[in-house]
Amino acid sequence: MPLDASSILLTDRVAIVTGAGQGCGKATALLFARCGAQLVLCDRVEETLAATVDEVRELGRPVLARHLDVRDFDAVDELVAATEQEHGRVDALVNNAGGTFFARLLDLNLKGDQTLVAENFLQVTNLVRRTVDLMPAGSAIVNLTSIEAHQAAPGFAVYAAMKAGVASLTQTLALELAQRGIRVNAVAPDAIPTEGDLELGAVATDASNEYLPAVIPPLGHRGEPEDVAAAVLFLAGDLSRFITGTTIHVDGGNGAAGTWRRSG
Repeated sequence: MPLDASSILLTDRVAIVTGAGQGCGKATALLFARCGAQLVLCDRVEETLAATVDEVRELGRPVLARHLDVRDFDAVDELVAATEQEHGRVDALVNNAGGTFFARLLDLNLKGDQTLVAENFLQVTNLVRRTVDLMPAGSAIVNLTSIEAHQAAPGFAVYAAMKAGVASLTQTLALELAQRGIRVNAVAPDAIPTEGDLELGAVATDASNEYLPAVIPPLGHRGEPEDVAAAVLFLAGDLSRFITGTTIHVDGGNGAAGTWRRSG
């Protein structure tokens, strides 16, 4: 089937976006709404989720929203059940929710480990298992990872390991779900200022930390959450219909640069 201008749209496709209250999740939800999607949104911060829902409705798009923590599997089950009842299917699943805090590995206890594993990995595997039977051929799963999945991350060891785990999971799921016609890809952002990242950056760049993250990428400026949303839209729609098992880096060139940095 030939592609045309309509291939960029998600007209009336049902899309679940987790962590939709702010940052890349909110930007994705709003871009999907502008492209015609029927949205199912969740976030653990009720106020920010409500603000996103209001903006989606101002765009004239239907939205089903739930205030929940993706680590609460019972709440996730209720969300998916409500989606099935209202829409009968899921055409795109965007696993955006996640989180971390600054702590060197030796300063973390078992509870901290378990929190990071649940928040950044187990909630992804749970939501995939719960939704995949609602996904028809041609559907897409997009997992948000991070540049830290592909490089060292002093102060964020377990978080980075879980994001690397999601990157590996993305490749395996791409093969396991290929016969169903479901594509699975990932987006790895970096240098994207969001509310959470700015708070973490202030801690990670404290003078007591011997490793400091690069601030300005090779393109010479930071990106925006909308840049990440654009990559997610591409992977969720028909323009990427023959792409599965890959990761798009939305990082201004940081991943390619490695240890190289601009001199001025």
